Amino acid sequence: MRIRRAFWAAAAGMLAGAALMGAAPASAVTFRYAFQGDIKSLDPYTLKETFTIAAHGNVYEGLTTRDKDLKIVPLLAERWETPEPTRWRFYLRKGVKFHDGSPFTADDVVFSAERVRAPGSNFATNVASDAKVVKVDDYTVDFILGGPNPILHAQFDNWYIMSKSWAEKHDAVKPTPASATTPSYAALNANGTGPFIIESHQPGVRTVFKRNPNYWGKIDSNLDEAVFSTIASDATRVAALLSGEVDWMDPVPLQDQQRVNSSPNAVVMAGPEIRTIFLGMDQVRDELLESSIKGKNPFKDQRVRKAFFLAVDENVIKTRVMRNQATPSALMIAPSLFSLSKDFVREPADPEKAKKLLAEAGYPNGFEVGMDCPNDRYVNDADICQAVVSMLSRIGIKVNLNAQPKAKYFAKVLKAGGYSTSFYLLGWTPATSDSHNVLYEIMGCRNDPKTSRGESNLGGYCNPKLDELTDQVLIENDQAKRDQLIKQAFQIGVDDAGYIPLHQQALAWGVSKKVKLVQRPDNQFLLRWVVKEP
Repeated sequence: MRIRRAFWAAAAGMLAGAALMGAAPASAVTFRYAFQGDIKSLDPYTLKETFTIAAHGNVYEGLTTRDKDLKIVPLLAERWETPEPTRWRFYLRKGVKFHDGSPFTADDVVFSAERVRAPGSNFATNVASDAKVVKVDDYTVDFILGGPNPILHAQFDNWYIMSKSWAEKHDAVKPTPASATTPSYAALNANGTGPFIIESHQPGVRTVFKRNPNYWGKIDSNLDEAVFSTIASDATRVAALLSGEVDWMDPVPLQDQQRVNSSPNAVVMAGPEIRTIFLGMDQVRDELLESSIKGKNPFKDQRVRKAFFLAVDENVIKTRVMRNQATPSALMIAPSLFSLSKDFVREPADPEKAKKLLAEAGYPNGFEVGMDCPNDRYVNDADICQAVVSMLSRIGIKVNLNAQPKAKYFAKVLKAGGYSTSFYLLGWTPATSDSHNVLYEIMGCRNDPKTSRGESNLGGYCNPKLDELTDQVLIENDQAKRDQLIKQAFQIGVDDAGYIPLHQQALAWGVSKKVKLVQRPDNQFLLRWVVKEP
């Protein structure tokens, strides 16, 4: 009897303790999900990478956002107007509070505009470097621009607003760079206005989201809790889905998709993606960091870049590596985002022509070069890179492949100062769903410290004529004329062989049959639209 009483007393104490710690009631709906990569930092300005952006988007919010169909809609801004071509006025939503209880006001917008453009931020291009952000009153903000910009509100998607008082209190005024070796307070903690709150965060391991009970808006989800885990192993990730240990995972390896679809518990949710996977080359340094060629940089020669393009057989990558779950691309943008992309045809692989170009450039025997590649970010990313290594070997190029987890990969290629990789694979989803984003951020010259142009141009490709056209694209309102300007700009990039576009991969999410959610072609997975059977 005493033992039984002691047991129930202990149990009562445990339950009381659990209640004090905020334990979820028995009826709470918990959603568990996994990705091959991790959430390295909670600082929303550290890394412009889709999965990380979406994870932050559960907690932080911007002035604008995209709905289920990728249409730009109001969020922290109720509405906006353009009193004049170079002035945008945003009317902020009242009654919104950050997770720490502090009110959201214009001061937070002005602060966030300064922080996102500060050294260390990977989102500097979201707010033009020459834009003046002016507080009109507590709930009105003006953006005064150096020139007209009809897509400004689209550029604000993924620019999340941070609390000025919270950042100042915790010495987090400066953004955390991806290459940081010591995490800042903002990298380990979060304070947004969004529908979910970060309860705990173990970088590279586990992050727990709790529903925000004081959220200002409607949450189209019945989740009380979401638990994210990093599962790098494809086999382990699939096993977790099939056993019901996780309700969502990404990506489902191509070889396992049939098995998942045949299972009683889960299905593969597939769809087209607007991300373009491509190869880039260092065209800035006088001598490559990792190469057998000393005293010069082969990639500064258009013939060498063209030779690399011709050596890479994207059709083989599509059929053998991607198992036909990819669409080869002639441009650095998905065809669905540019109406005249049909006017471009990808030149087929031609190793013999590639060898001749190398010989003409002075490298008849090829050369040795290093290559950086993530192994847990894109579908079959390491396998793609290995295929490229094999293809380039046929024209005498020896590639020393460095495939590593995305946290280490991005820390290297985004190191302060840039140009820290000789040859690399990257994927890019234009945040604005517009060609200007690619032309400005990826293909734009990165040689003017006064602007954020070329922020994600890791190889330093540069053609001033392309930049001139890009600037015209931004202010042109006539769609037909705008498309022609975009076409001319992309043609310059093709002729220069500034990049080697590969393909758009297909989305392949593994989803429990107990779950309903939204799959957008930008591959952002957001908890606000997840419904799970209790």
